[in-house]
Amino acid sequence: MKTSLPSVIRTGIWHGGHIQGIAVDKKREYIYCSFTTELVKLDLQGNVIGSVKGFTGHLGCLAYNEEDGRIYASLEYKNDMIGQSILRLLGITEVQNAFYIAIFDGERITECDMDAEKDGIMKTVWLKDVVDDYLAEWEEDGKTVKHRYGCSGIDGITFAPSFEGEGVRLYVAYGVYKENERTDNDYQVLLCYDPKALVPYEAILTHDNIHASGPDRAEERYFVFTGNTNFGVQNLEYDPFTGDIYMAVYRGRKSQYPNYNFFVIDGKAKPETQTLRGIGTEQGKVLTLRQSGLCHEESGVYGYETLYGTTGIASLGDGLYYFAEPIDNGKDHSAVIRLFRLDPDSPALFAEVK
Repeated sequence: MKTSLPSVIRTGIWHGGHIQGIAVDKKREYIYCSFTTELVKLDLQGNVIGSVKGFTGHLGCLAYNEEDGRIYASLEYKNDMIGQSILRLLGITEVQNAFYIAIFDGERITECDMDAEKDGIMKTVWLKDVVDDYLAEWEEDGKTVKHRYGCSGIDGITFAPSFEGEGVRLYVAYGVYKENERTDNDYQVLLCYDPKALVPYEAILTHDNIHASGPDRAEERYFVFTGNTNFGVQNLEYDPFTGDIYMAVYRGRKSQYPNYNFFVIDGKAKPETQTLRGIGTEQGKVLTLRQSGLCHEESGVYGYETLYGTTGIASLGDGLYYFAEPIDNGKDHSAVIRLFRLDPDSPALFAEVK
């Protein structure tokens, strides 16, 4: 397959943490990389254009919005095991639990070590649904259970067509704790927002102002049955070439499921209201996995076994994709971003372009 896109992009060394996600501005030929506590802007030859620091949370998956030219990201502020490790890196002892869509003005990122707060590059929208589910706790069989649906926060984020109407929607995926003894954490949970409706809530986020400016609830909440995973959807990516949505995960450990590390949501299948498995009589809107790749007959779960995806995937159109491979050495973090093509007959779904 001939293409003018570089087959390999090297990010250089950064110190904010390992790479979490990537997004490509194809028109201006930039690639954005999230390194946990730092956003990095490169050209497609790997030359550094700029970087942004100054947020004290966990930056995750990235998505580029072609309509407004901005970069959207998941951003977590929390005090669990992962959150504490990030706070130690930043020299902070504690934060208020909060979850945001972070929105970066990429055109203003023109030099290294810019400050998200002081330079006005980043705005945020608070996600009440996620906070409520993360903080939820209840008594069950004499024990205190926490985190509705196993919610550990958010990570995956992408723009895709509405499943139920017109226009583009922003989808944000929950993180999900790996807890094998529970039955209410076997779905991936996606919240759906109209990006235009979020604009009035955008606010500057500072360490001293962990704000709560956001909608009362998401436009829609969807469930995707995959079996439990380890921290949910790490990267969520809509592919306009197939019309499907990809979910890259750290595999779960429940023996009754296949524990694939990659799932494909059928973009053409309408949501169906169903009684959710393992959650009593609760009903929810369920999205369908594409019936292709590997199939686990006992659970009915379809999926793939990919080499990369959890640390960054970007669909480029025409069946081409960039995947980020992390390279970590103590405090030094970098990545090699490799070009792949769709290989639908392979259990890995993608093949590297060399």
